[in-house]
Amino acid sequence: MHYFVPRRCNASSKIMYQDQGAARRAAEESRIQRGVELWVYRCDICGSWHLTSRQPGEGVTARFGGASKPHSRKRGYKPRRR
Repeated sequence: MHYFVPRRCNASSKIMYQDQGAARRAAEESRIQRGVELWVYRCDICGSWHLTSRQPGEGVTARFGGASKPHSRKRGYKPRRR
């Protein structure tokens, strides 16, 4: 049996859609099957269309491949729980 493997963006690892219509159909299918609201946007890096869970207008700070929080350089350091 052959399984379809979608192409993924090198920068974000998100599924690449060739046009806005295909991405909107995928978002609608996700809403029906899983109850998840997704939005469609065009990627500035690869030029294809992706899905996101962020609403339009929310500030998007993309950190691909990097840590989202600063951390100590000491080995074995565990931050204190508050």
